[in-house]
Amino acid sequence: MYKIAVAGTGYVGLVAGVCFAEVGHQVTCVDIDENKVNLMKSGVSPIYEQGLEELMQKNYAVGRIDYTTDYKSAYKDADAIFIGVGTPEQPDGSANLSYIATVARQIAESIEKDCLVVVKSTVPVRTNDKVEQFIQDFLVNDVKVEVASNPEFLAQGSAVHDSLHAERIIIGTESKWAEELLMKLYEPFNLPIVSVNRRSAEMIKYASNDFLALKISYMNDIANLCELVGADVQDVAKGMSYDARIGSKFLNAGIGYGGSCFPKDTKALENIAKQHGYELRTVKAAIEVNTDQKTMLYKKASKRLITFNGLKVAVLGLTFKPGTDDLREAASLENVPLLLEQGADIYAFDPVGAENFAKVHPEGKHGKGNITYVSNIEEALDGANVCFIFTEWGEVKSVIPRKYKELMRTPLVYDGRNIYNVTEMQEAGVEYHSIGRKAVEREVVKESRNLELQAVRS
Repeated sequence: MYKIAVAGTGYVGLVAGVCFAEVGHQVTCVDIDENKVNLMKSGVSPIYEQGLEELMQKNYAVGRIDYTTDYKSAYKDADAIFIGVGTPEQPDGSANLSYIATVARQIAESIEKDCLVVVKSTVPVRTNDKVEQFIQDFLVNDVKVEVASNPEFLAQGSAVHDSLHAERIIIGTESKWAEELLMKLYEPFNLPIVSVNRRSAEMIKYASNDFLALKISYMNDIANLCELVGADVQDVAKGMSYDARIGSKFLNAGIGYGGSCFPKDTKALENIAKQHGYELRTVKAAIEVNTDQKTMLYKKASKRLITFNGLKVAVLGLTFKPGTDDLREAASLENVPLLLEQGADIYAFDPVGAENFAKVHPEGKHGKGNITYVSNIEEALDGANVCFIFTEWGEVKSVIPRKYKELMRTPLVYDGRNIYNVTEMQEAGVEYHSIGRKAVEREVVKESRNLELQAVRS
């Protein structure tokens, strides 16, 4: 087994470090925040991710993983150093590589033995070439160092499972030594490994994420058309899913994608193309569709209501998806400010994301509006004039249709995740609006019921 250091204990770095420890490697995770390090030493994860804390506690107890702010001691005799720091989006859509550069220089000034530096962070194509040169420029000791690309393909909410049971591991190297070492590091995982050069590995990450973003945006575009022509997007998606060339995943229409990957990666790839004098028209279209889709429900409700001023608005779900406390690019971040500006009295529920959301929008008055965070859905719905569903948490999906009728002053529901059956909501007395599905006319429902009764009697 090998001695591994991991730079950064965010979503990418911490999950990678814990999973490497789980398969037997000796891991040291490095972070600049001493409070965060002490928290992790106590067995508490700084991010919400299913199964992560249990593995942190298990491997810390047996001495396979540790956490520190002392990067010099962590890096100096490591066999491999994985970089998992953030590459946030800049105003022009390009990736901010300042954290990568800081870690690269620290590595160059600290390593005392031959070492493989592995970039797991999502970076533009050719970045690893620059990182290797940057390390060479600042190298203090006479040691061998190479840089490899090893992009992550994790879904938030299932990141630990995705790491230990990945469909494939992508490695990008420029030498046999680097390739063999990286393969040995991943050997205990017993997973398929695709070995390519560094630039191809960097591109695989962007191409994969952007393809999925395209798929989502395409279905949202189709959903909007379905509403206009009277088709049901869920029926359309079901019919499409049987085609093996299309598959069944990422066909769910809704209010757009969010999170740490798709929004940032689509903009970054578009920016890379521009830098090389090329326009990625499909990716550009996906970005535009997604931007418009996020406020689709708000626009629908604005046409239906005279104003939100003074109305109690229930907001169910704040995170960009269930299973995570991550708010990055969440639809709630676009819609809640619009509602507050209009004077809405918001009662928001999210099982794990409320604390993070409150950092952006603290509880209390915001201009003409007000926001209150509640611990249960019933409190949010009680006496509400309108309800918005932004995240398909299990707690939200478990609310039966008649509860909206019973609890809300006006059972008016805007569902951005198509959780409910249109007919069942309507029969429960709920005015229900979703994405890509037309409400069934009451007369049609009654007529179909009459026909069913007649058939039974005869």
